[in-house]
Amino acid sequence: MKRRLIFGLAALGLAIARPVQALADEGMWLLPYLEKMNIEKMRETGLRLTAQDIYALNRTSLKDAIVIFGGGCTGEIISPQGLIATNHHCGYGAIQQHSSVDHDYLKHGFWAMSQAEELPTPGLAVTFIREIRDVTSEVLAKVKAGMNEAQRNKAVGQAIDRIVKANSDPKAFRYAQVTPMFGGNQYLLFVTERFTDVRMVGAPPSAVGKFGGDTDNWMWPRHTGDFSLFRVYASPDNKPAAYSPDNVPYRAPKHLEISLRGYKEGDYAMILGFPGRTNRYMTTYEIDQVLEQDNPIRIFVRGERQKLLWEDMMADPKVRIQYASKYAGSSNYWKNSIGMSRGLRRLDVRGKKAAQQAEFTAWVNGSPERIERYGRALPLIDSAVRMRRAAARIQQFMNEALRTGVESYTLGTAVNRILTSESNDTKAAAALRATGEAFFKNYSPSTDRKVTRRMLQIFADSVAAADEPSFFATVRPDVAGYAAGLSDRSLLTDTARYYAALANFDRAQWEADPAVTAAASIAEKSKTLTDSALKEAARLFAEGHRLWVAGLLEMHPDKAWAPDANFTLRLTYGQVLPYWAADAVFYNYFTTLDGVMAKEDPKNPDFIVPARLKELYRAQDFGPYAVDGRVPTCFLTNNDITGGNSGSPVLDADGRLLGLAFDGNWEAMSGDIAFEPDVQRTIAVDIRYVLFLIDKYAGCGRLIDEMTIVR
Repeated sequence: MKRRLIFGLAALGLAIARPVQALADEGMWLLPYLEKMNIEKMRETGLRLTAQDIYALNRTSLKDAIVIFGGGCTGEIISPQGLIATNHHCGYGAIQQHSSVDHDYLKHGFWAMSQAEELPTPGLAVTFIREIRDVTSEVLAKVKAGMNEAQRNKAVGQAIDRIVKANSDPKAFRYAQVTPMFGGNQYLLFVTERFTDVRMVGAPPSAVGKFGGDTDNWMWPRHTGDFSLFRVYASPDNKPAAYSPDNVPYRAPKHLEISLRGYKEGDYAMILGFPGRTNRYMTTYEIDQVLEQDNPIRIFVRGERQKLLWEDMMADPKVRIQYASKYAGSSNYWKNSIGMSRGLRRLDVRGKKAAQQAEFTAWVNGSPERIERYGRALPLIDSAVRMRRAAARIQQFMNEALRTGVESYTLGTAVNRILTSESNDTKAAAALRATGEAFFKNYSPSTDRKVTRRMLQIFADSVAAADEPSFFATVRPDVAGYAAGLSDRSLLTDTARYYAALANFDRAQWEADPAVTAAASIAEKSKTLTDSALKEAARLFAEGHRLWVAGLLEMHPDKAWAPDANFTLRLTYGQVLPYWAADAVFYNYFTTLDGVMAKEDPKNPDFIVPARLKELYRAQDFGPYAVDGRVPTCFLTNNDITGGNSGSPVLDADGRLLGLAFDGNWEAMSGDIAFEPDVQRTIAVDIRYVLFLIDKYAGCGRLIDEMTIVR
């Protein structure tokens, strides 16, 4: 069998090869290696493009139309004038930022009827990938045999610093990062260009963009119009620039064509985007921690907080707007954790990992050389997880219940950072004012008061006094009294007190504030935990994980391996497919607007249907976006994605846009740890539904006119 070296790992003695027929749909693949690894299988599956059409260094390609949207999503350029499509939930923070009781864009939607009406969105940026290059040999050039892990890390860190500095130009908004792959067995350089003038163009009302709400989240069938539109602006010479009224729409060298031709079962589909994190090389030791500790804590604490937030959000429109984005962000990962635990148990992921580890151990023990090289891998991981679990439990309760659960402590962390970094009182006061303005816009004192009491009680009930941060000794005797006193007296729980203290700035007063001292105490305890256990555990784990992954690659050199997701640009390919969810439970691969109407429930905020949408439905006024009299809403593919892929384009065999990925399915919530090809599906909003909403619902035909639509 012919073997081919890929990923630049030959220098490490890791020869990876594969027979074409062995490649499954699993894998978030790196674009520079498509020609070597994937293109044959992709073309067999139906792709009509070349690898260079998808990724090329010296000419434009599909990758030039894909952006990091904000800090954790994917977007795509869909017109020559820099129009960006992403998910509604990715744009949610920006929509909320622009919303008020008088201009409730969350409830009513927003549509700019001209470029002059497009809203600048401070703090929002999009990032293009300009170059991807393997720098493994440069990073590992000074790593020598016999080095301990600390020496190795130092050599690697120094090399990375040199590479990043040589490839960065902040004045030109060009940034470099070197990202480890395969647990530090390979390193890739990503050179990016960042645009910070991004303006909101359009968004459907939440009744469309979040239709189904928490009830349908992670579920199929879906009928959610999960999209929003933005535009990237540039200087007149088409370069990144801070916001200016003189900026103009970015002249995109590449934008995605949009297909109205749709899809059928079995059609080729691929996704380009920025998957956040997978842990496909996770061991049983880590799975035990996830199931027994990490997920239960997250599910409980967030669930309790969300109940209180929801009560206030439903009672007051102002609070609903203030907490919409916070609640959505918390709830999404909360439900993900519930589904992940369920999937890990139902699909016996631990048992499969145990079998893999047994195979690995037998293979290692079959050779003295392998024992010397890889014999420490699993014992190191086991030791690291055992070492970190107790400290990680305390750390998680501090993070979930205190640092992010109590909003005044969240602000206290920011205040401490300003007071520590800025010795000039005038500058410190100015920074505190800007921070306060951003914070209090989305803050309800009465809501925080209730949540604070519950979060403090949870921490008191869950963490022993000997393990608590020092300030908590003043909380534990009377949780309710402390919580009330914090709300009544802290500068950080009342706008009037906050700004009055800024008018007569006294650094000592700010440093002595109970929310500020609590935040400092939490940070101190966190550092103690890190220094006493977590730092050493992380070192042991990193070494063990690197050896474990390298050993797996060497053990199965003919298997196609993909590195774990780490929010770098990836491609995944597969097909449009239905699935069997359980015995006698079959799900088709698409939904239509008929399903929206069938789900309508005016008494349930998750299933309210806007009057305008019902009017169009009754009139059958669908334009060119219907198929046999029905408007497609969402569809399924078997692409391998995860968080961060939200907003990613789902493309057909010609690289044309079919829809936007926005979710995974409930039956495969363990997919970040173990891909399950029989049930794992990507849920996407159909681009025809998106266009129908822009055109017929919003009457914003100017946006349709600037797109390249293939009918």
